[in-house]
Amino acid sequence: MGLLYKSTRSGRTASASEAILKGLSEDGGLFVPETIPALDKAPEELGKMSYQEVAYEVMKLFLTDFTEEELKSCIAGAYDEKFDTEVIAPLVEAEGVWYLELFHGKTIAFKDMALSILPYLMITAAKKNHVDREIVILTATSGDTGKAAMAGFADVPGTKIIVFYPKNGVSPIQEKQMLTQKGDNVLVVGIHGNFDDAQTGVKKLFSDRGLEKEMLDAGYQFSSANSINIGRLVPQIVYYVYAYSRLLTEGRIGDAEKINVVVPTGNFGNILAAYYAKQMGLPIAKLICASNENKVLFDFFSTGEYDKNREFVLTSSPSMDILISSNLERLIYHISGDDPVKTAQLMEALARDGHYEITEGMRQKLSDFYGGYAEEQETFDKIRSLYEDTGYVIDTHTAVAAAVYDRYREETDDRTPTVIASTASPFKFARSVMTAIDPGYGDADWDDFSLVDELSRIANVKVPAAVEEIRTAPILHHTECGKDEMEAVVKKFLGI
Repeated sequence: MGLLYKSTRSGRTASASEAILKGLSEDGGLFVPETIPALDKAPEELGKMSYQEVAYEVMKLFLTDFTEEELKSCIAGAYDEKFDTEVIAPLVEAEGVWYLELFHGKTIAFKDMALSILPYLMITAAKKNHVDREIVILTATSGDTGKAAMAGFADVPGTKIIVFYPKNGVSPIQEKQMLTQKGDNVLVVGIHGNFDDAQTGVKKLFSDRGLEKEMLDAGYQFSSANSINIGRLVPQIVYYVYAYSRLLTEGRIGDAEKINVVVPTGNFGNILAAYYAKQMGLPIAKLICASNENKVLFDFFSTGEYDKNREFVLTSSPSMDILISSNLERLIYHISGDDPVKTAQLMEALARDGHYEITEGMRQKLSDFYGGYAEEQETFDKIRSLYEDTGYVIDTHTAVAAAVYDRYREETDDRTPTVIASTASPFKFARSVMTAIDPGYGDADWDDFSLVDELSRIANVKVPAAVEEIRTAPILHHTECGKDEMEAVVKKFLGI
């Protein structure tokens, strides 16, 4: 019997391919593996493998209803020349820590690591389950998921993709990346609201049974490319396993030596993948969850209370400007003892009151995690000091993680070897990065692409193709809507 997936809010189960196709359970729950499989290859052995080979060794344990041929085909299609480095996820040492660069894909953000393979997994899953309807990918984005998903699904037969993003809540480069996306099956929509509004609206559409029937009658079915889809989460586990095995093979750490992992965190999927890697047996000590000024996760780890009833802050790290961290539901499920009733109660409280509190017993199961946050000035100071000391330039999200790690080390004197997940290219947030390095770059006479060129010069790094290709690209998408108009926009696009 292969590994099954359970809804966090009921006892409903699905195979891996069914869970990938559905994205979200009918009861609103997220799919989690019934058990976390153990790695069946030693890190020493994995360290001799390519990224693609490590991906197979990890993903085969989770996606057990995919054949070896199917899974290897998906991996080969995803991790190819779309990435600008052969190793896919290089490690760069600076100031005694390793930055795991997850931004060498087509859209220069870590979302590429999972969204490059998701279309292949989804199309394979559709064939396995004899799906004859067109799959409509419905996604909310805080800036990076949308473009990465569109790049993966554009013009893929049998699919359509609709992306909602907060109109004034992403960087200019992020927005232009989305609005210039080609593809007859693509729609990009700026909503008048924040990311949480977009995400809540998408979840509401998924759970609308009346809309589901209309969709089915018209020959469509929804699925998700957000990290609520287990097909997003599983590929993210791979790069933590890969990073550890590379450090071991290169002699940077000793046999079975533990590492800390620091992750700039918004929707919680990226750090949850590291948690799953640890559950699989990877020698990870602390999982350091780094928040920006929207520090709902910091407060949760500090107090055991999750409270989204607070001011929403627009920061220079917009992909983390989130007050409802969807993937935290999966962790809540696990620390509740895999109790779907308890999890459902807490999620209902969040939806009703914007607040919930976990039990003391659940809090005790969070000892793997350390929560920290960085304010805007700390983020900018870290970008500048790292550049001045080493010449290495990081983006604003990675800088949040680096600043939080500096404070963690000061507080604890923990000298465990540490990997920081570097989640986006600094070119994606050129204005903020350049202003951090020298406030003079914040002057109005510097347009975004002039700043990109200047960043290339001072960092001695070539401008990524993802930025070059949008420099003169025409705007193809002009749709905007209120947060209560999302269903109407979807229906109009689909002709129902």
